[in-house]
Amino acid sequence: MKIALDAMGGDYAPQAAIRGAKEALESYPGVRLIIVGKTDVLDPLLAENGLKGHERVELVHAEETVLMSDTSTVAIKSKKDSSITVAATLVKEGRAGAVVSAGHTGAAVAATTVKMRLLDGVDRPAIAAIMPSEKGPFVLIDAGANIDSKPINLIQFAVMGDVYAQTALGMKNPRVGLLSIGEEDIKGNGLTKEVFKKLSEMPINFIGNVEGKVIFQRYADVVVCDGFVGNVLLKSSESLAKATMHWIKEAFSRNTYRIAGALLAKEAFKELKEIGDYEGYGGAPLLGVDGVCIIGHGSSSPKAFKNAIRVADESVKVKLNSRICEKLVESGALPGSFKPNQG
Repeated sequence: MKIALDAMGGDYAPQAAIRGAKEALESYPGVRLIIVGKTDVLDPLLAENGLKGHERVELVHAEETVLMSDTSTVAIKSKKDSSITVAATLVKEGRAGAVVSAGHTGAAVAATTVKMRLLDGVDRPAIAAIMPSEKGPFVLIDAGANIDSKPINLIQFAVMGDVYAQTALGMKNPRVGLLSIGEEDIKGNGLTKEVFKKLSEMPINFIGNVEGKVIFQRYADVVVCDGFVGNVLLKSSESLAKATMHWIKEAFSRNTYRIAGALLAKEAFKELKEIGDYEGYGGAPLLGVDGVCIIGHGSSSPKAFKNAIRVADESVKVKLNSRICEKLVESGALPGSFKPNQG
């Protein structure tokens, strides 16, 4: 199955997207790509990278590009021929099995939801981001697809996150935690309290509430929250990581003794940087859509695009969506299965 690559999305597009495509084709012999974007812009880049006329590459024209300043709905209302919309349409038509984009996240969510539709029974899709911790990676869901969520949404996020942790991280029985302000079930707001009760009754390894102070100790393998909270957490973590590296660099640059020490610890610092390097994960899947959608970081490099393509290919091969559908039915996590609390 082919992967539709939104070559116009991202801070360094289309150059980074095309270079990433080249690296993916070289590293993964089974990958086939449909590169979507303005052909007059992409043709020279394909030629420059030896991809023009490549047997595993197809070029599809898209006249428009969704800008970061555009609203989320622009991709499906005003810019119907945007690269992300065309890429999502290719999946809808069965010409591709997955779409990869590092462009406008809201536009990617809107375009794929409208064009590809949702899996049977899924109320809303969610972004599942892989985050680093003291004991290895964990899944944060939702990382930004929904700013307002209902109980059924978080319940389904938990189930989808559970399946993704098993398929992507190889966890047999992931510990699922609900992000809140305290461990006790009485802590939190109306949304988390209701979700806590429902998750406690479901056939998943739900361990209860998880506070922000312990999530990076991997107290839970899957951390569930609404997209507003998840996106703030994700971006705050990225900012803190950058600030920490800056502080370390500044501290080791104050005198010659520290500079010498830094040179001796160069490999250790490199290893530390790689732990939180989003480029290695490539991108986060938008779970719940009928097809595979991988959303990359806005500042994705060629390495990040390459790995996003890899993740898309792997998600199709392991039949991620089929597993999600089976788990939703098994867990009873479908609309109508739960009634809102009356008290």
